[in-house]
Amino acid sequence: MTTHHETEPVPLFGPDYKRDPYPLYDELRERCPIHRVAFPSGVHAWLVTGYDAAHATLNDRRLGKNHRLGNDDWRALASIMPEPQHSQLQVHLLHQDPPIHTVMRRLVTESFTPRAAEELRPRLQEIADRLVADLVSAEGPVDLVAGFAAHFPFASLALAIGLPDELTAGFRREWGGVVAPVGPTDPRRARYEGLLHGLQDYIARVVDGVRGLPGDGLLTRLVAARDSGDLTTEQLDSMVFQLLVAGQEPVANQITTALVALLHRPDELDRLAADPVLLPRAVEELLRYDSAFELTTWRFLAESDELHGREVPAGDSVIVSLCAANHDPRRFERADELVLDREPNPHLAFGHGIHFCPGAALARVELQVALGTLLTRLPGMRFGTDPTALDWTPAVLGRGVRALPVTHGASRPD
Repeated sequence: MTTHHETEPVPLFGPDYKRDPYPLYDELRERCPIHRVAFPSGVHAWLVTGYDAAHATLNDRRLGKNHRLGNDDWRALASIMPEPQHSQLQVHLLHQDPPIHTVMRRLVTESFTPRAAEELRPRLQEIADRLVADLVSAEGPVDLVAGFAAHFPFASLALAIGLPDELTAGFRREWGGVVAPVGPTDPRRARYEGLLHGLQDYIARVVDGVRGLPGDGLLTRLVAARDSGDLTTEQLDSMVFQLLVAGQEPVANQITTALVALLHRPDELDRLAADPVLLPRAVEELLRYDSAFELTTWRFLAESDELHGREVPAGDSVIVSLCAANHDPRRFERADELVLDREPNPHLAFGHGIHFCPGAALARVELQVALGTLLTRLPGMRFGTDPTALDWTPAVLGRGVRALPVTHGASRPD
């Protein structure tokens, strides 16, 4: 008799998996909470799938985030940045443990409180209105990625962190690709390293450009913390890196996963468009239903130990599937259905514990504004292409589509 251990490692890649990973997650979750899996780079990891197991793992103090905890097997294959960039850009919050993590996180959290996010709502609405105006007047199908999702989150983030307009205009979205796994032997490596150097140059311009600006912008405060010795240069550059990349690409992807879910259900899309009061709860459900942050980043045990009934060696990477946890029928009734007014909704789309996404409140307001504006201004949206032909991003940790053509009432003849 074959045990599930003999079928491991389970491959977590390929177009079918990226299009719809949920059948695989359902299968894994039913077998046991943790499995050995393989990523395209050749890295083997331990994937946690069930809700209770995910919640426990995200709060497990035995598991650290610092890359120094990774063992030689992980380090040999992990698609991490080359030196010196790794040391210069990878010491941000996602890769820190207390007490350093606690100090660094405190510097950013006050800029991302629910109150601060809510105060930005009118200005975010102006950004959304400006972008959607071009879509309204376009003839035929419009691409909601190129025309909206690729721009709205970064413009929103720039406001929230105090990035001046001239620097905002100079950001290239493809720099977000430097967090994708591109190993040393990958034929895309040269382009990857070019993007990395371009982003480093941009970060240097940002640091110089915000130093001493009037007001209380987050970037200016981070530079002041570096100048006063509270942050190292590497910590400052890494935090700017994390804000610029992690602060916008997941929101862009989440806009697309939410829209794809709604476009597959035209009645629900039209219902939400007609009842904006539903929006806050609908956004939470869309986050649960198909989270753009599919998998967490690496965690490591400093010493070999048992995790959910399996012996995990020290320094092996442990990853939590937020998407699998959010579809666990033991935690959510009708877990595989989109229930727009679901309450309560304790999803894990933003993680949990000390690494809970610090930008969650801003992301929620962005998603409410983005979806509310698109549904209102582009009435009767429908797929403008065969949904089975959508181009899902091959990113290892995230979900989203690279283009989303839609038709809408204003562009269709009666």
